[in-house]
Amino acid sequence: MLSKNLRVAAITALAPVSWGTTYLVTSELLPPGRPLLAAVLRALPAGLLLLAITRTLPVGGWWWRSLVLGTLNIGAFFAFLFLAAYRLPGGVAATMGAIGPVLVAVLASLLVGEALTLRRVLAGLAGIGGVALIVLQADVRLDVVGVVAALAGAVSMSLGSVLSKRWGRPSTGRRLGGRDQGSSSPVSGLAVTAWQLVAGGLVLVPVLLVVEGLPADAPGPAAVGGYAYLAVVGTALAYALWFRGIGVLPVGSVSFLGLLSPVVAVLLGVAVLGEGLSLGQLLGIGVVAGSLVLVFTARAPKTILSA
Repeated sequence: MLSKNLRVAAITALAPVSWGTTYLVTSELLPPGRPLLAAVLRALPAGLLLLAITRTLPVGGWWWRSLVLGTLNIGAFFAFLFLAAYRLPGGVAATMGAIGPVLVAVLASLLVGEALTLRRVLAGLAGIGGVALIVLQADVRLDVVGVVAALAGAVSMSLGSVLSKRWGRPSTGRRLGGRDQGSSSPVSGLAVTAWQLVAGGLVLVPVLLVVEGLPADAPGPAAVGGYAYLAVVGTALAYALWFRGIGVLPVGSVSFLGLLSPVVAVLLGVAVLGEGLSLGQLLGIGVVAGSLVLVFTARAPKTILSA
């Protein structure tokens, strides 16, 4: 069982690994100062692509559930993330986001009955410290709005992940141009992912129009390639793997895989952009690795709290 879970975790880890490439793609290929445009072009085309593949629409209460999950996991999360990125140094924003595993552990104990264990809490605190060592600089500045946005983004994604676990998948959906599916097997995870991405992208569209507006010029070939990569690999594939992992593994464990994103971003900066890697950053990577080992090798830890 442990080896099977580790295999699922390794596949799910490809999602935050791909998210770790976002900074490099954005800085090298996309036009500057258009984060909300990038968010919309990540979420909406990815959702429509998966919707075309699955050809399945929600039924009943899954219309509003998809809107809630899409807003929490995609729309609100992206908006808060980009606001924090504008108001804070990247290191501070990443460190604030690293509180996610602790938030998920608490929410999962309250909403889905997963045990809140000492092991998981200690691993979460270690993960925060590891990310701080990786990305924080000595001359950081704090901005109240930026800090609140970063924390709100972490809360939004954490709550969305736990609700995704709690609600699971519906037993039936409506085929595009047809009748409801039979209830013999649940709707595919790809379909549920598509609903969330479309909903989250639509939530972001008015924010884009008000805050940034539409670009005056068409994107060049490099930008088109960057947007396509983020939509297909960094969003459609990544979120499909992420939600699959949440469906199979404890959501409190899956959330720790998100700590890989800043690790990958820093390592790509070293490998591709020629950035330096300090001893403190190496130590931080080791701490993050240790927190993942602590979580994914746990068998029967003592419980602090469970529903």
